[in-house]
Amino acid sequence: MKHLLKTRYEARAKIIKALAHPSRLLIIEELNQRERCVGELTEMIGADVSTVSKHLSILKNAGLISDDKRGNSIFYSLRVPCIMQFMGCVEEVLSVNAKKHNAILKCSGR
Repeated sequence: MKHLLKTRYEARAKIIKALAHPSRLLIIEELNQRERCVGELTEMIGADVSTVSKHLSILKNAGLISDDKRGNSIFYSLRVPCIMQFMGCVEEVLSVNAKKHNAILKCSGR
């Protein structure tokens, strides 16, 4: 594989890996609604602040979110709302898989 192409695929993989956790998916969906501070996200996720901060760091390092410090608070926002199109595609895959699973169950008499 050519070096440039490999670099591009590695960059894509970094973004997809950053999304590969249920809490980070929740953060992305919540930030799609509006900006949030760590405290709000911590309460929504039900984890401690250090865990949520680590998730936010991973998303930020992947370029998916940005932060804005205001006084003693840091507010996070979705940097690239187009990521929600990818989420829509994921939902479509889930739907197709569910339909296939249901068809298999019908054929097996369940």
